Amino acid sequence: MLNETYTLSNGVKVPKLGLGTWMIDNEAVVQVVKDALDSGYRHIDTAEAYLNEEGVGRGIKESGIHREDVFVTTKLEGDIKNYDEAVKAINESLERLDMAYIDLMIIHSPQPWANFRDGNHYFEGNLEAWRALEETYEAGKLRAIGVSNFEQIDLENLINNGKVKPMVNQILAHITNVPSDVIEYSQSLDIVVEAYSPIAHGAILDHPVVKGIAEKYEVSPAQLSIRYVIQLDMVALPKSTNKEHMKSNAAVDFTISEEDMKTLNELPLIETYGDDEVMPVFSSQYKNK
Repeated sequence: MLNETYTLSNGVKVPKLGLGTWMIDNEAVVQVVKDALDSGYRHIDTAEAYLNEEGVGRGIKESGIHREDVFVTTKLEGDIKNYDEAVKAINESLERLDMAYIDLMIIHSPQPWANFRDGNHYFEGNLEAWRALEETYEAGKLRAIGVSNFEQIDLENLINNGKVKPMVNQILAHITNVPSDVIEYSQSLDIVVEAYSPIAHGAILDHPVVKGIAEKYEVSPAQLSIRYVIQLDMVALPKSTNKEHMKSNAAVDFTISEEDMKTLNELPLIETYGDDEVMPVFSSQYKNK
C-alpha cells in the first residue's frame, strides 16, 4: 500500500497512505517523521496551524531519505483570507520546512476557525488566498494546490472564478461519517479526496460492527477503517506517534467485500468524538443531528 498512488489532475502522484501529524509538537514530530519514513511512508501531512512544520522538515532531512522521494503537504491557516497575508504565510511555511518547494499546499478551511460552518462562505477571501497559492504554484514552489473542509459551494467559487482548479480536497471522513455529496462532486471533477481522521481519532475503534467485520478479515479496527476510505478512492491520513502502529496502519493489503462495504456505509454517525469533539471540524458534525 505504501507504494500505491493516485494521480492528481496535473500529473503529480500522491501516495494513497500518508502520516497525519496534528497535535504532535514540534520537537516530538522529528522522531515521528523519521520513524514513519523508516517504516516506508513517503507522504507526510502537516499544517501551519499544527506548529510543527519546522520539526517535520528536520525529520525529513535527518531521515536520510531524498527530499524528492517524500510527498509533503502543508496547509495555509484557515483564518487567512487576504492575498498579502497568504503570500507571507506561504513563504513562511517554505522557510519553516526549509524546503525549496512543497508538494501540496491547501487552504485549511473555507471559514476562519472561530466561524467554522457558520453559513458565511468567505468567497472573496478564499479567492484572495487561492490567488496567492496559484501564483506560488505557477512559480514552481508548490507542485500542487488544493483545499480542506470545502463544501461544493466553496469549490465552485474557486473553480468558476480562479485560474487553477483545486487538485485536492481534504475532508473529515471515516466509517459512519462519509459526506458522499462533496466526495462525489470532487471526484467527478478529478479532484482527489483525502480523508483525515480515518479512524475518527480512535472513536470508531470500539464500535461493535466495526470490530466484528475487522475480526472477519483478521485485521484490527484501525486497519479496517483505513482500508475502508482507500476503497472509497480517498487518500488515508491516519495519525500515529507509535512506530509499530504506523507499520500496522500500512498493512492494509486486503479487500473489504461489497456486502461489508454496504454495511459500513449504512452505519449511523458515532455518538461522540470524545475529547476532540470541542474542535470545530468535529463539533460541526453534530449540528444537524
